[in-house]
Amino acid sequence: MADNENKCKFKSKIGGQALIEGIMMRGIGVSAMACRLPNGTIDVETWQIKNGKDAPWYLKTPFIRGCFNFCITLRDGIVCTMKSADKQMTDDDSEEEEEPTKFEKWLSQQKFRQNFEAKLEGEKGKELIDTIMIIISVITMIISICALKFIPAFLSGLLGKVGAPDAVKTIAEGVVKITLVVGYMWAVSHMKEMHKIFMYHGAEHKTIACYEAGLPLTVENVRVQTRFHPRCGTSFIFLVVILSIIIGMMLPWSNILLRFGLQLLMLPVEASVGYELIKLAGRCDNAFTRIISAPGLWLQRITTAEPEDPQIEVAIAALTPCIPEGGEE
Repeated sequence: MADNENKCKFKSKIGGQALIEGIMMRGIGVSAMACRLPNGTIDVETWQIKNGKDAPWYLKTPFIRGCFNFCITLRDGIVCTMKSADKQMTDDDSEEEEEPTKFEKWLSQQKFRQNFEAKLEGEKGKELIDTIMIIISVITMIISICALKFIPAFLSGLLGKVGAPDAVKTIAEGVVKITLVVGYMWAVSHMKEMHKIFMYHGAEHKTIACYEAGLPLTVENVRVQTRFHPRCGTSFIFLVVILSIIIGMMLPWSNILLRFGLQLLMLPVEASVGYELIKLAGRCDNAFTRIISAPGLWLQRITTAEPEDPQIEVAIAALTPCIPEGGEE
């Protein structure tokens, strides 16, 4: 890993996200999504973005851009994940129909079901389904964030009943938060479907490392790169958790609901500072950035896996359109 990092010639702004049998890359002026189709070919989509000097002020202003960029990344990630899932559907999949249950037969006879299905015909129906899926994903994320904030505070607050001081409760809260995050990542990594996505995650990091090393984007060159990268969503999540623990040291324990509410209010601050730290870690290599990057790089041993050549080929296809013609800013 150290040898590969020493070969880095420049720091890139290009980042990505693993999808279902694919990868999405976000560059300065172009974003791209490459997916391996069921027939073995690679499908590539590109679209224009403003992520450099032409970006709006709120995407460039330090400590403001973090929240906006997080929301944009989240939106693009959900949309591209749904698209990548659609691309895995074949005609045989759509023709196969299971025997409807009694409940489904009853629903099919109801007017509201018929009216709803009528609205789902054609392109408008697909847009409606996509919108519903985005809403469900956002609601799920909100519930997860609330759980990550409330459960540790509630469990740690119980220590107050046995006379534990606030410092002990704060430490316990931090331990529970880290345990929940790491435990969730570890559990997900053992799911068969997620392991393939983590292989694409590793391919994404390796391809960006190859590009930053100034080497031609070939499978052979990408294969030998490190799968760990300081500018990673895993590192960002862990930094936000650490920042929430630090901020939690200054919040009152007198009322659990009040503490929970204040923690939610502090989330934009945590995300903004975490974003700036990730940007710094991706731009500089010194003792401070190595310290703040270390926990996230360790966690990437869980959220990334060594890719095979087919995943690397997809990563190269996704990255290539995002490379600026005249070099990066």
